Amino acid sequence: RHDNTRQHILDTGYRIIAGKGFSSVGLNEILTTAGVPKGSFYHYFESKEQYGQTLLEEYFNRYLTTVDTLLQSEAASGHERLMRYWQQWLNSQCDECADQKCLVVKLSAEVADLSDAMRLTLRDGTDQVVARIAGLIEAGVADGSLPALEPRSTAQMLYQLWLGASLLGKLHRNSDALEGAMKFTQQLMSRQIFMF
Repeated sequence: RHDNTRQHILDTGYRIIAGKGFSSVGLNEILTTAGVPKGSFYHYFESKEQYGQTLLEEYFNRYLTTVDTLLQSEAASGHERLMRYWQQWLNSQCDECADQKCLVVKLSAEVADLSDAMRLTLRDGTDQVVARIAGLIEAGVADGSLPALEPRSTAQMLYQLWLGASLLGKLHRNSDALEGAMKFTQQLMSRQIFMF
């Protein structure tokens, strides 16, 4: 029961924070929505900051599991797996998918100056994501489905492009920037753009 309550608090908070942000959501809102008393919260988390850090760690664990599944899909080429990853990103950031918003996009700028622990969790998590993307690029270069790109710097550049496109999509409330990121990524992956 304890693990279920802890996870229920995390899942409830994720849904609320993904929509409203971290600072604008109080513990009372999370606990009332979850139907959990305040004492239960403090049984699992020392503070809202530690709760936020745990929420981000859980988010990255789930996210990296998804990326690892793509990496392990040996039946598809590196190019196909990489493009599947970007397509999933585009789909998850659309207006119709409000519950699936990326916490990195939602919280990075907001919490980086508020909580060093949360900033470090975001930094370490995004470094792991970039490493996984680099692994997909490396696999594509090795199997000949991608041009001879330097995996780490290409992964970093693409991740930054997609984060920026996600932020612009939020500002403009449309998918134009994400579709532009997809077009650039497709051109880069199909040898129509040469870099590095």
